[in-house]
Amino acid sequence: MKLQTATRLALYAVIDLAGAAGTARSASDIAASHGASVAHMAKVMQTLARAGIVEATRGARGGYRFAPNPRRTSLLDVIEVFEPVAVTAHVAANPGRTDAAVSDALDRVLAEIDDIARATLGSITLETLLKTVRAA
Repeated sequence: MKLQTATRLALYAVIDLAGAAGTARSASDIAASHGASVAHMAKVMQTLARAGIVEATRGARGGYRFAPNPRRTSLLDVIEVFEPVAVTAHVAANPGRTDAAVSDALDRVLAEIDDIARATLGSITLETLLKTVRAA
């Protein structure tokens, strides 16, 4: 599965913030940690704030904090803010040949793969991922 750059930055930022419970970090600080542009990270953080994944605070001690519970927030929760996950692709009919049975069979396989991807991403919480990161 290939994720857009904004989605990957969102995951990096959310994992960082979830691991530093209660600590506010600026978009520029988070961007610097991951080699991203400040402008791109600022847009990502604003999107996460609108979605309720992070809280934004203005001022000298402002920045972004992780808002929800990392035990209940899954990778899917963050990813879906930026892009649809495993939208079922329908197999285009072969030009010059219509074989509905093959097309239907492939659609069912692709739908099953989508379901597995969603279930996997939905089952991995930020807390679980943080434990893996800390153990590495």
